[in-house]
Amino acid sequence: MTSAKEVYLEIALQESVNELSEVVVRAHNRNEAMNKMAVAGARMLSVEEASRYAGGFDDPARLVASFAGVTPSVSNNGISIHGNAPHLLQWRLEDVEIPNPNHFADIATLGGGILSSLSAQVLGNSDFFTGAFPAEYGNAVSGVFDMKLRNGNNQRNENTFQVGIMGIDFASEGPLSKKHKASYIFNYRYSTTGLLNVDLGGKMDYQDLNFKLNFPTRHAGTFAIWGTALLDKYKSSLEKNPDKWDYLEDAGQGRSTQYMAAGGVTHRHFFNENTLLKTTLAGTYSDQEAIQTTYDREFNPSPNIDQNSRSTNLILTSSLNRKVNNRFTNKTGLTFTQMFYNMNLELAPFIDQPLETISKGDGNTSLISAYNSSAWGINDKLSLNFGLHGQLLTLNNRWTLEPRASLKWQTNTRTSFALAYGMYSRMEKMDVYFVKTQSTGDRSVNKNLDFTKAHHLMLSFAYKVSENTSLKVEPYIQFLYDVPVMRDSSFSVLNRDEFFVENALVNKGRGRNFGVDFTWERALNKGLYYMITASLFDSRYCGGDGVWHNTRFNRKYVLNGLIGKEWMLGRNKQNILSVNLKLTLQGGERYAPIDVEATMNHPDKEVQYDEMRAYSIQRSPMLIGNYTVSYRINKRRVSHEFSVKGLNFTGSKEFIQHLYNIKTGKIEVSEQKTGLTNISYKIEF
Repeated sequence: MTSAKEVYLEIALQESVNELSEVVVRAHNRNEAMNKMAVAGARMLSVEEASRYAGGFDDPARLVASFAGVTPSVSNNGISIHGNAPHLLQWRLEDVEIPNPNHFADIATLGGGILSSLSAQVLGNSDFFTGAFPAEYGNAVSGVFDMKLRNGNNQRNENTFQVGIMGIDFASEGPLSKKHKASYIFNYRYSTTGLLNVDLGGKMDYQDLNFKLNFPTRHAGTFAIWGTALLDKYKSSLEKNPDKWDYLEDAGQGRSTQYMAAGGVTHRHFFNENTLLKTTLAGTYSDQEAIQTTYDREFNPSPNIDQNSRSTNLILTSSLNRKVNNRFTNKTGLTFTQMFYNMNLELAPFIDQPLETISKGDGNTSLISAYNSSAWGINDKLSLNFGLHGQLLTLNNRWTLEPRASLKWQTNTRTSFALAYGMYSRMEKMDVYFVKTQSTGDRSVNKNLDFTKAHHLMLSFAYKVSENTSLKVEPYIQFLYDVPVMRDSSFSVLNRDEFFVENALVNKGRGRNFGVDFTWERALNKGLYYMITASLFDSRYCGGDGVWHNTRFNRKYVLNGLIGKEWMLGRNKQNILSVNLKLTLQGGERYAPIDVEATMNHPDKEVQYDEMRAYSIQRSPMLIGNYTVSYRINKRRVSHEFSVKGLNFTGSKEFIQHLYNIKTGKIEVSEQKTGLTNISYKIEF
């Protein structure tokens, strides 16, 4: 609690099927999802609570990196779940799938970026799924991050201003009409580097905006208008002295611009106390432009990359949630997504050669999905959830029918067991469908690709040790099939980490992930919280070569230790000193052995790898340490907070790539020791 902002709580109640002599209302179990049809591989993320986590940087993607099953990174916030690639995760906002909502997305890793554009100032309680999710979720094979924007305070205005090394942001919320309970909330952020025009090996600036307007009515239901948007610009610096060029990359210069926006209108209407109709009309837009040029010693230019891609989606989604009785609930929904795309990707095969078209498309297609999901409380201890999800891609008329089911046994007030199964599928990014090769000319070779599909099976054991402490153990197995791969090659989209694909693919690949997740957690009580998570896993794939390999993200294990302590200080014990620490120990990155002969024979000495032994080499384990120290001063209707946040104070280095040194003639490892300290001041009034 603070002196400047009212506490916002969203508490969902679930009735007991038995008659009781008294009713006790308790807070939501943090180890469970808000969606009651999810009984395994899911948990709620309270952004306000999780914002204490060291290394979170108020970024939802980095906050969930503390959860079991997730492999964190330092230089980017890509979410790898159980060894799956980050781009296999679905991002959802207000029940709508949205483009990657991260600044400088898909550059360091496909599916991630540097920092989320979704501010913790406006996000409400959200669900994070790592497997076996309910039937209402589709077009995802690794997990789903189902985020919600909270409603603004409908009683009084509240404002937040924050300035720090990372940037400045301003948030405000309050009533639009106290009489009708209408409210608004918004947050705007601008990067400090862009504001000060700082050159850190290149010029980078970003900005983002999030908002929600909520309009309850007396008889027509509740309307909400919401949106999120980001703008990123980057221009690399060129070393003016050719004698200082160690690698061909040093002789290059590039610039890129990225836009992303998503917004919509949502209507919720209760026909009666047991039936809710929810409908959303939304649109999403993403735009990426990138140009990269290489120079010779006389600074004559040679274009390398020319990319321009735009994607616009119009989405209509509607669901009917009906509570038939106190034991049976059914939810039925339909989503229609009309996709408009315009893309052009040109690459130079070698330096000083002309650009060649790799991917080009201009048109539209549709993704249609529908589901039916039911929850049946068999008795007060046993519950069954079951449903069916189906989707159709009109581009090539590929379709799937996906059964989902879960069973939960609440043996007593402390202990529960659950078993969940689901079949899932995901379409590729639009650029993949329009890849062209020299032999096919203008014909798109991947236009008939099928969905990547997967079977998930997960067990869950949960034990409430005490009122504030809990244990959860979840073993799982995942089989992937119909995975797009390249014939007679170890390439698979399960390892895709680049923003483009330039090969013809076939649905002949497979994958296999299995392991177990552990979570021991103490919720904040008497100023102390901690969480210990462990993930032991093995992630393999079979490419077009018919050989089973380690996946790119098969680190084998991830161990997290998270702890925080708060002290009440000041004359009246109204101020708060908070110290938070997180340590992560995880297996190292993977890569294939270098093919030295092929590298030396390459015209640009671009490092070539022995793909027959793909990802067979694993680097040393990484120890990543993060901390947050903050001091909040609470005055009447005003609070001040000073904080210092450190990322990777242990100095762990991440593998980036191998590069050929043009001076020494040797192949060298390129590593990055990302370390970041953010000092900030925040005032709430």
